[in-house]
Amino acid sequence: MPLWQGKSRGNKLGYRIFVSILKTWGVIPAYFLLRFVTLYFFLFSYKSSAIIFDYFQRRIGYGRIKSFFKIYSNYYQLGQSVIDKVVIMSDIPNRFSFDFDGEDNLRSIVDLQQGGLLLSAHIGNWEIAGHLLERLHTPVNIVMFDGEHQKLKEYFDSIMGKKNAKIIVIKDDISHIYEISEALKNKELVCIHADRFVEGNKTVGVKFLGEKALFPVGPFILATTFKVPVSFVFALKESSLHYHFFASPIKQYNQADKNAGLTEVLSDFSAEMEKKVREYPEQWYNYYNFWQQ
Repeated sequence: MPLWQGKSRGNKLGYRIFVSILKTWGVIPAYFLLRFVTLYFFLFSYKSSAIIFDYFQRRIGYGRIKSFFKIYSNYYQLGQSVIDKVVIMSDIPNRFSFDFDGEDNLRSIVDLQQGGLLLSAHIGNWEIAGHLLERLHTPVNIVMFDGEHQKLKEYFDSIMGKKNAKIIVIKDDISHIYEISEALKNKELVCIHADRFVEGNKTVGVKFLGEKALFPVGPFILATTFKVPVSFVFALKESSLHYHFFASPIKQYNQADKNAGLTEVLSDFSAEMEKKVREYPEQWYNYYNFWQQ
């Protein structure tokens, strides 16, 4: 089974230092300090680095030398995504700009008044994608693993200020399923990652980047059970201060045969996810063997 545990890395002191720099000098000096932090992970995070190297070489098709240096780039991009998340969600003055590709698709979901399911992956900056959904002026629920250590989570909560989106935390007692169901019945939007699972979750396999990979079955069952409009959303970084937001055309999976519907939505999602991974290979933040059975 994959070794991902649903937790992120980092400590409270490190985040506090970066937040202080951001508030005093801005994003670019924080990126400069990040270069040294990235170097540490590049040199000493052997297990994750080996997985990233294999991804760039075997899945993306880079040579050995290019794949080696792309490890550093991947860590650096991940660090930037965390910094950018803090800046935007805590309203620190910034010069970020955004393109919105497919925003009309999401507005169509809102206009249908049926609720909607937005599926994404650990590509680009998910938190910024969720933040940008405020433009829709409709209730938004974001489903996620409670992967931060509690003290770190409390620190983030203290600097992020008021959040317009409701967070639904995935729990072992499956109470989150009832919260998701209630949100969709209330014709609200539900956003969820559909590319990772922890041990014990039900999975389904599909070909991805040349080999069968396992995906969590839950997000796709939601699409076929509630038959709400579905869109695949991503926010990818295209320069130091510019993001591109994507939302795919909406689709409803109304097949009488739920297995056929599940297969279709999984196939559609994995194809869109693979397209984005190939376009922005350095921004897929996956640190376990995605293809391990």
